Amino acid sequence: MSADVRPIAASELPDWLRTVNTGFLTASGVTQSDVAQRREHTDLARTRGAFDTGTGRCVGALRSFAQRLTVPGGADVTASAVTNVGVLPTHRRQGLLTRMMAAELTAARDRGDVLSTLIAAEYPIYGRYGYGPAASLREWEIDVPRTGLDPRRPVPADGGRIELVDAAQARLIGPGLHERLRAVTHGAVDRDARWWSLATGLESVSHRPYQEKFFAVHRTADGEPAGLVAYRADGHWTDAKVPLNTVQVTDLIALTPESERALWHFLCSVDWVLKVRTGPRAPDDLVDQLLPDPRAARTVTAADFLWVRLLDVVRALEARTYAVPGELVLEVTDAAGLADGRYRLTAGAGADTGSGAARCERTDAPAGLRLDVSALGSLYLGDESAVRLAALGRITELRPGAVALADVLLRTARRPWCPDVF
Repeated sequence: MSADVRPIAASELPDWLRTVNTGFLTASGVTQSDVAQRREHTDLARTRGAFDTGTGRCVGALRSFAQRLTVPGGADVTASAVTNVGVLPTHRRQGLLTRMMAAELTAARDRGDVLSTLIAAEYPIYGRYGYGPAASLREWEIDVPRTGLDPRRPVPADGGRIELVDAAQARLIGPGLHERLRAVTHGAVDRDARWWSLATGLESVSHRPYQEKFFAVHRTADGEPAGLVAYRADGHWTDAKVPLNTVQVTDLIALTPESERALWHFLCSVDWVLKVRTGPRAPDDLVDQLLPDPRAARTVTAADFLWVRLLDVVRALEARTYAVPGELVLEVTDAAGLADGRYRLTAGAGADTGSGAARCERTDAPAGLRLDVSALGSLYLGDESAVRLAALGRITELRPGAVALADVLLRTARRPWCPDVF
């Protein structure tokens, strides 16, 4: 089968969207409303399709959009976020995804993006294109009666208060809170106005209709918003009229541990609620330790989440900060030829750029480590261990002590977290 891989035309959007829906098993049809909504929020120049040259039908799809990713130290970098990736089941294993990814990554590098990101639906696929799992998630289910919390006293210990708000108020308060959280959370990405429209019901998509939510704000003692939670309940009762409701958290932003404690305590104090599902959280989130009995929080999901693919190694490594000073020469291999080369990373005092900052430059000096660009992506946000990757054969130590140095240079005290699916 031969296929033409290229950005789509406006007239091809319905066919492209049908391919996306089929690949994700969400719907087989496409409405005029679906197409109109997509057209308004889609950059066609960054929307690629694979078209069967025999039938002219779109059989593969991929889209990207501009994103800001927070890196260790609080700076953010330009990222090309890849999404809506799929190939029809009739055209798999014919190299179409490889061609679409090659075109997208080359275009992203030429645009000047520092890296590319995605959420991998299937684990084995994206390492082939230089992505590495860089941030993971964890979800808990809280058994409310076992927590040891007193549901009669959900008043925040910091002197603040919990206030129920409507969707319109959540749209006003939420964006500012999220930006403040993103500034101190490496792995977090920006949210645009449409994200908040979809999250609060101002807008919805046909295959994912909006479900009504409750919103609660934690305000500090001086009345300033410090946290926001969105949640819904399942309304489950037994035949004997005993309430066994489960609350599902869809988003929780807390700027301080005190705010996080107040919001979880509030959720565990709601009448008729037996269990609270936390939704995806950071893998080292505080939620279980904020309960008098941490065993009341049972892990129900622990998985990889955000994947990172470096395109500009120099800018990427200079953007983040490092806990200790040190110098390391990395030999990066990249089958696509986008990021391969030898790089000298100088962190700390020797970088002459300020405490914790770094300088990175291409070099001919002997390398201390050899690693694929996908392994560097896994290390970039500070979650993965260089020692672990070396044990797995994904890093080769060329100079004694280089793996240990990479571990202390690149690891972060708190694990990265991306709160958003995209």
